[in-house]
Amino acid sequence: MPAGKLVFAQVFESIHPEQFRRCVHRYGGNYKTSTFSCWEQFLAMAFAQLTFRDSLADLEVCLRSRPDQLYHLGFRSTIAHSTLADANCNRDWRIYSDFAQGLITRARRLYADEPLGMELKDTVYALDSTTIDLCLSLFPWAHFRSTKSAVKLHTLLDLRGPIPSVIAISDGKQADVRALDDLVLEPGAFYVFDRGYVDFRRLYRFVRWGAFFVTRTKTGILFNRLESRPVNRSTGVRSDHVVGLRNPDSAKHYPERLRRVAFRNPEDGRVLVFLTNNFELAPEAIAHLYKLRWRVELFFKWIKQNLRIKHFFGTSSNAVKTQVWISICVYVLIAILRKQLGLTMTLSQILQVLSIHPFEQVSLVELLTEHASQDNGPITPNQLMLWQ
Repeated sequence: MPAGKLVFAQVFESIHPEQFRRCVHRYGGNYKTSTFSCWEQFLAMAFAQLTFRDSLADLEVCLRSRPDQLYHLGFRSTIAHSTLADANCNRDWRIYSDFAQGLITRARRLYADEPLGMELKDTVYALDSTTIDLCLSLFPWAHFRSTKSAVKLHTLLDLRGPIPSVIAISDGKQADVRALDDLVLEPGAFYVFDRGYVDFRRLYRFVRWGAFFVTRTKTGILFNRLESRPVNRSTGVRSDHVVGLRNPDSAKHYPERLRRVAFRNPEDGRVLVFLTNNFELAPEAIAHLYKLRWRVELFFKWIKQNLRIKHFFGTSSNAVKTQVWISICVYVLIAILRKQLGLTMTLSQILQVLSIHPFEQVSLVELLTEHASQDNGPITPNQLMLWQ
């Protein structure tokens, strides 16, 4: 590590400049720009994420308080919140979306061997969405209900990590099930989602592509039992049936057989009924796969608590999407950093350390390793944990 390099600069030095330049060139991000490039915009917004800034004005004051070190952070021009606001509003958000996808690909390779908590070599994804409430008067383009606006963050999470594989941003009115239309299915992979995604026309795509889904059944869906499989009730499994759809319209959209597994949750005694197109896994493994879906909920809670995606620095659609995608870039970069340095700290702990040392001239490895060795106290029970 070169002597004297600032902590903030070390976090981003693993980014290959050409990778970022290609994304910028693809959408003409620096067209007719003589000062404040897309890279500086990215660094400024990432700095806001890492140091928990509340607004662009707050960010401007923070950066201008250290003018002698801005060059070493990567800035080549003066930071003004009005300039940054214009960049967020006008520069194509897809620059940072494409860049995030490159980082995600890299992170997924690093976490490919992470354990799932069950014996399964195939890739497992969890699909869900979270709603981010907005002020109706400031964000009229995202009209949701009569009194408020909202955007939805549709996320396909690779559960080995967990790393977001696909993220899409829509207005709050879009039904969750429509996310299945744009999903590029991976043959042999498992996709876990709740019953809000049950649409048999869309689910039949999984059969055609050779992918598997695990979901919960809705009330009111009628089945014909074709086969009853033996079960070990001591595992919590109550039944394991091969079924067909009774409703003619549903059967027209999904003409194949389905597997219906009933499982009693030992924690509260509720009986949960799962649907899947996989007939090979043990029924208790099907129940465990659905339980893993909670990790996507944990991911949503984590990014809302640790990143700036609930309070936006701009009100246009482009500014909102830019901020969301740069926050995802920061999340994935920290995940990459954690793996590359072999850290046992949680992502929250790493962010906390980086937030108070961005201007320090100390080796990043030394800084994080020192804090990890000093952190021997008990973990707060209600702290959201990723990679415990």
